[in-house]
Amino acid sequence: MFPRTIVAGLRRAAWLAVVLLLTGGIAACRDDAGSASADGPVQLSVFWWGGQERATRTERALQVYTQRHPEVTFRVTWQGPGGYYERLATQAGGGNPPDLFQLDDSYLTEYAQRDIVLDLTSSVDSRRLDLSRLSPGLVQYGTVAGRLMAVAAAENTPAIVYNRDLLRRLGLPEPFTGMSYDDFLDWARRVTDSGGGRVAGTMDASADIRAFWVWLRASGRELYQGPRLACTATEVARWFELWQRARASRATPSAAVVQGAHSDDLRRQLVVTGRAATSFVWSHQLPELQRQSRDTLGIAAYPGDPEAQWARASMYWAGYRGTRHPETVADVINFLTNDPDAGRILGNDRGLSANLDVRRLVGPALTEPGAKLAAEFETDMSRRFGPAPPPPPRGHDRIRALLVEAAEDVQSGRRTSRTAAEDFVRRANAALAG
Repeated sequence: MFPRTIVAGLRRAAWLAVVLLLTGGIAACRDDAGSASADGPVQLSVFWWGGQERATRTERALQVYTQRHPEVTFRVTWQGPGGYYERLATQAGGGNPPDLFQLDDSYLTEYAQRDIVLDLTSSVDSRRLDLSRLSPGLVQYGTVAGRLMAVAAAENTPAIVYNRDLLRRLGLPEPFTGMSYDDFLDWARRVTDSGGGRVAGTMDASADIRAFWVWLRASGRELYQGPRLACTATEVARWFELWQRARASRATPSAAVVQGAHSDDLRRQLVVTGRAATSFVWSHQLPELQRQSRDTLGIAAYPGDPEAQWARASMYWAGYRGTRHPETVADVINFLTNDPDAGRILGNDRGLSANLDVRRLVGPALTEPGAKLAAEFETDMSRRFGPAPPPPPRGHDRIRALLVEAAEDVQSGRRTSRTAAEDFVRRANAALAG
């Protein structure tokens, strides 16, 4: 999860990117950029966020593509997640928007509706882009208004990561996929009590929009219906009250400790700092969390019916609508998605391979225990997924920030669950309408 300042900054940066990419002057500058004509050498610019390992793996995969297609080379740029969309705006403002870039579901619908991303539907129709070995739900999650606007770079699932060694020391059972929230929070209370209050049972996930969405779906509801919230203030208040009861029973740490973990810095996750036995994260983050922890970690699905979850893209590959080489962009996406050699090189850094055949090839090559466990978990979950909803509407990033703000107010006692829920729904619908 992200603190409200980071989320708000990302939204401002993303909006700037939208404005810049839609400016006619950029298209004019683009004609003079480094790529050659269609019948000569082609240089594609590629941009993504991530760490050094992701960069090394991605560049190696692109080098393999160039070995097979010597006429195509790449100019790559990458950075950490903080400020990514601001950097995208800067590239665009300099007349150099990337041909191929990484995108997440917070911005996919917005970028599609504003005609920033390349429509890949015709590439699928012409079989330049083959999605036949992706699960239908994962393909659907890259579709906006019936058009394929991006392709999942990998599959990922929200998960709880827990301290397995701590539970062994306390003589307590491990949490498991399919636990109800009542059972999970009762388990977390017992962890706190058994440890004498030194380590809380679980992170307070009331500010986690992933957890809230899955909780809604487990009761047959959705977070969104078109461009509006599908949930009511009463449902939001029930969610806050669930976690309020958990705090009262000491299943979670104090508000100050919880809010310190509202960050994309995995080193601040409570399962790593030792302030809680459980953190709510993405499944592909388990290997890095394990590297940060002295104890052995385990993984299970978010509480509730696992069918409330769906095949989610950890991130997408998308092309720029104004690229001079749309067919090459589509071919590179096809290579990164389907090629076995590319799959082996990319590994599971972004999550489990989107291609089911490549996924089976990569699995046996994993040697790191955390990576193997995350892959086993994701494979098991892929057999339990329910149908995928549409990608979030434009403004999802703002809704995420508003939920963090409302949840933190309730955690700190500044507002009641009901007052915070009513304000969240009002402001969320206004943001979605705007």
